[in-house]
Amino acid sequence: MNFLKVFLGCLLAVVAGSILTFLFWIFVLVGIAGSMETPTIVKPGSVLRIDLAETLVDSPSNDPFASFDFAAMQPMPRLPLYKALRAVEAAAADDRIAGICLRPNGGGGFEGTALVEELRAAIADFKRSGKFVVAYNEYYTQGDYYLASVADSVYMQPEGSIEWSGLSMSVMFYKGLFDKLDLKAEVFRPASCKYKSAVEPYVLSAMSEANRRQMQALAESVWGTIVEAVGAARGIAPERLNLLADELAVSLPDDALRHGFIDGILYEDELAGVLERLGADPAQSVSLGEYAAGLGPDASNVLAPQVAVVYAEGAVVDGEGVTGGYIYGNTLAETLASVRDDDRVKSVVLRVNSPGGSALASDVVWRAMELLRAEKPVVVSMGSYAASGGYYIACPADAILADRMTLTGSIGVYGMYLNTADALKNKLGITLDAVKTNVSAGMGATGALTPAQRASVLRGVDRVYATFTEHVAEGRNLPLEHVLDIAQGRVWTGADATGIGLVDANGGLREAIAVAADKADLGADFRVVEVLEQPEGFAALLASLMGQVRASVESSELGVMMKQYRKVQELVKQQGVVMYEPRTFAME
Repeated sequence: MNFLKVFLGCLLAVVAGSILTFLFWIFVLVGIAGSMETPTIVKPGSVLRIDLAETLVDSPSNDPFASFDFAAMQPMPRLPLYKALRAVEAAAADDRIAGICLRPNGGGGFEGTALVEELRAAIADFKRSGKFVVAYNEYYTQGDYYLASVADSVYMQPEGSIEWSGLSMSVMFYKGLFDKLDLKAEVFRPASCKYKSAVEPYVLSAMSEANRRQMQALAESVWGTIVEAVGAARGIAPERLNLLADELAVSLPDDALRHGFIDGILYEDELAGVLERLGADPAQSVSLGEYAAGLGPDASNVLAPQVAVVYAEGAVVDGEGVTGGYIYGNTLAETLASVRDDDRVKSVVLRVNSPGGSALASDVVWRAMELLRAEKPVVVSMGSYAASGGYYIACPADAILADRMTLTGSIGVYGMYLNTADALKNKLGITLDAVKTNVSAGMGATGALTPAQRASVLRGVDRVYATFTEHVAEGRNLPLEHVLDIAQGRVWTGADATGIGLVDANGGLREAIAVAADKADLGADFRVVEVLEQPEGFAALLASLMGQVRASVESSELGVMMKQYRKVQELVKQQGVVMYEPRTFAME
């Protein structure tokens, strides 16, 4: 009888669980289907509305759940950079589009500084068509205003405000936490890698002097790019812009108008009159995402020679895989081999947006790049960052282009070991013991490293650094002495990297594609093909689903703490000999 009760109870649980799972997937599929809008009809006199309703991302996603927020159970629109740039370019030649209205209130944004820089450049090119660009918002962040400043006219709401205060970079340090938990991080860096600061939060309580100088230079370079662009667009001297930032003098609409940041103060309903006077029909507008979706694939000759765009986005890790936001070394190497063997592909652009990671995986990709370059031109386009291992995989290219605000370089390496023995013993009452056949067996398994083990790790670190710098010298055709001078783990902006030989020119994805076509002597007759690896099987889809659920949780209020936890978790993952630079910029 007990057996029957247990059996029936289990059966009922299975049936109920299956029904709930089925309903859950129906709900998800309905939500995803609901996010697929019908094609938008663009009428004459329409305004292209760039409202950032979509999040502009560096690369297309092969994740079927990437555009769905499981925390809110609603669509989360994402717009890949290349599609956005194509849309702005097409709108310039589209007689139905009268102009652009920048209205950055859509709730989306940019995943990285390079994206707003490249979109701004595309809008500047759009203006050459003679069509208008107008910007309006209630509240401008510095990133919003940097984008909006490219417009012919900038307006804001009478009770609105603008942020204009300069940039800051801060670092959270965990050494105090580690001390409280009896965790001990042991770091191994080549003596010359004084700027390799990714490990400092775990062994120091404040920035080292070298890192402080580095971060100050980065902040000033990025801010200088913003000030230069805004000053040129608005006719305001850089010295004046910096003084206004120091004094917080343009936060209110009247102040912004007096100092030349905006051209007028008006309510949103009054914006319609502005658009009408410019020859547009305010009732007819199409969002950037809608317009991009309506373009469809590249309509050029399907038989034309191809420029392949391959994406390398995320931390570099060992092995194979296609989901999770990582660059799997073996998988990317296979992708590069496939375009090398494809006779239709005449030139390749590798779009790198990565903080680096595994030294081994980076070298696997480096070798694939070398083999590819031996047969076809290869151009690297750097996104918001292409640092450390991200630069390692880029350095063999025939040409490297970076946005001015790209963070790159960080040519350095470190090894790290996290000793948890005391933490387990003192905080949890757990002790470790082991037997071993040799003195160095089970490296660090039960406590601190031995002198021989430390020496072994340091030899590995020194070897990787020597290999890294030699690859850069060879790939960039630079003297090794010069590479050693500009390496040291130091991070550079794209603007500064051009002057020291790490980058050939400043420019975005569009410019990189043009350079790739030129190096293959394709002229104007070529077709751009984006190469994406697709996940296979139910396991890949399930992993993708779980990743999206986790990302949704981290975007909630709980996510503030979760992000810090994941930074420490990332440290544990990056133990061993790695090339990693997690630094990023946010233009608040």
